[in-house]
Amino acid sequence: MLTFQQLANIFEKSQNFVIISHINPDADAIGSELAFLKALQFRKKNAKIINHSETPDFVAFLDEQNEIEVYRPEVHDKIIENADVILIVDLSNLSRVGSVEEIIRKSNKTTIYFDHHQNPDDFTDLQIINTEKVAVGEMVFDFLTETQFAPISKQIANAIYTAILTDSGYFRYERTTSHTYNIAGILLEIGVNPKWIFEMLYEQNSLIRSHLLGFALISSELHGGGKICSITIRNDILSKLNANESDIEGITSYTLSIKNVRIGLVFVEYENEIKASFRSRGTIPMNKLASEFGGGGHINAAGIRLENINFDEIRNKIINRAIEYLDMEEKK
Repeated sequence: MLTFQQLANIFEKSQNFVIISHINPDADAIGSELAFLKALQFRKKNAKIINHSETPDFVAFLDEQNEIEVYRPEVHDKIIENADVILIVDLSNLSRVGSVEEIIRKSNKTTIYFDHHQNPDDFTDLQIINTEKVAVGEMVFDFLTETQFAPISKQIANAIYTAILTDSGYFRYERTTSHTYNIAGILLEIGVNPKWIFEMLYEQNSLIRSHLLGFALISSELHGGGKICSITIRNDILSKLNANESDIEGITSYTLSIKNVRIGLVFVEYENEIKASFRSRGTIPMNKLASEFGGGGHINAAGIRLENINFDEIRNKIINRAIEYLDMEEKK
């Protein structure tokens, strides 16, 4: 496991960097990528962010210069091959990088994994993992301040604040600490405007997203004696609304807003793929539930993606298994 100073030394000795995160990146992924990008650029390094997915609309405001690129083999394979360092943030399984996976696996360049997920796969040369941190953005802040690798500019501050804000569930999730709040205070002193960031994240929704939320809430069902809530979004609804994956962001939180619910499940049916997101209260281990179906994540937030499988069959299996997890928790 690398120390922050060892990571800074590797950065200093290298010149060409590629930064990558997971499919359908959330605010922690995008914010952390951009913070690293701006820090490396400050040190006169050549750095690019190359992701499988488009940046979701709700977090695109962080990318002020439109520097995040969507992977195209004919453009980016050579860039990745010529990189000195491939920095992978906010994911625990290399398959989560999507179409970029193959070229990364072929690369003989230094790959570094920087993350806070539990039970990561061993897929990189070097790692910095801190599962006690509520967000990767919190780790990036600590890295920059402890090593003084680069000053925290206002753009870096906005990126890190957004990363921490969203992954901590507005400073309410279990791994939120006094240190997390202290970081937020420092970032506000640098110039972060909390009101503006909230507006950009949550008050710029499209009509499509509003309609999708309505369909999602109508689909809500209770299981396990009213302690499990599921939401089901079918592919025909997505097609009818012309909705994309970023429009689904945040819907999972509504499952836990219902009284007495301890596990929330959201199932999304795409044409050839299924995505399921899991949330829980207390110590019910959603990461273990997800791992049974090939996914992963945190104790209270996890998920899976599956291809070419019957939607109703896997949905029912997951719900039944979630009921068993709930029973095991209540018997403790």
